[in-house]
Amino acid sequence: MKYQILGGSFPVAVCDMNPGEAIICQAGGMSWIRGDIRMETKGGGLGKMFGRAISGESMFQNRYAAHSQGQIAFAASVPGEIRAIQVSPGCSVIAQKGSFLASDEGVELSVYLQKKAGAGFFGGEGFVMQKFAGSGTVLVEIDGSAVEYDLAPGEQITIDTGYLVLMDESCKMDIVTVKGLGNKLFGGEGFFNTVVTGPGKVVLQTMPISALAGRISAFIPTGNG
Repeated sequence: MKYQILGGSFPVAVCDMNPGEAIICQAGGMSWIRGDIRMETKGGGLGKMFGRAISGESMFQNRYAAHSQGQIAFAASVPGEIRAIQVSPGCSVIAQKGSFLASDEGVELSVYLQKKAGAGFFGGEGFVMQKFAGSGTVLVEIDGSAVEYDLAPGEQITIDTGYLVLMDESCKMDIVTVKGLGNKLFGGEGFFNTVVTGPGKVVLQTMPISALAGRISAFIPTGNG
């Protein structure tokens, strides 16, 4: 995939396509097209459709195939960044729900279920995440700015709810409780944190959309007065 990421804090990925190339995106993900690039909508079977639905994506995917030299663009849905992630056999990536923007045809999107119930019921990252496998480039949305860490084997990072956006499948994720009743009740950080253990790369986001929505809602008047 040959692409440019433009637009600063309101990014768009503009992809150049040669005849015969194809790009996959979620339904409604395309922003604009130049050239003879044609769309085909696919479900891929009930199992895959259901998996995409519970992982925060549309049940259907659009395949855009180039019949001439052209461009196709995919804009982010919220202010932030678009990052290109490379996946290959044995090097899969786990991502937050709804982060998928577009990918090469060789990338497979599937649902990823947390193995530990605690991570599912109490972690802000959720019981259901996305897995990108196969071979190729996948474009993902990041809320705010991205911060990356390469964790050594056994090294841990403690993350507040919603700030984890990507991790290598080699990493392990768990949920721990905040220590101390006073810290839980008055610390403002909630009852639980996410702990990711290496080895592998972890990508965090500086402004989860849930946090942004909470800040904005504080300024919205309530009631009829």
